[in-house]
Amino acid sequence: MAWTQLIQSARAALGKTPSCSTPGLSRFYSKPATYFVKVGIPEFLGGIGRGAETHIAKIETEIGDLHKLLVTRTLRLKKLGIPCKHRKLILKYGQKYRLGLWKPRADAIKA
Repeated sequence: MAWTQLIQSARAALGKTPSCSTPGLSRFYSKPATYFVKVGIPEFLGGIGRGAETHIAKIETEIGDLHKLLVTRTLRLKKLGIPCKHRKLILKYGQKYRLGLWKPRADAIKA
């Protein structure tokens, strides 16, 4: 705080105008990430990636909607024939999605 006041007073004395609010640092902005507004099973599994999207048709026919997928346990996914690696990913990202810590990005699916 004291440094910024000192720099601002020195610039005022020299008659220079600052180019940005923080001295010596320029601003870099990137595009904000785009997320799906309505998330279904294809968007959810596509957002997870890593091969989990190969089970979209199987999960949609057997489970139905995303809410049921989020409360599905590992034994039911195992009975559907989903490998352990993909079950772990689905359960891990399902928990993060329920807590609001993760959302599938719109640019994750390359169709």
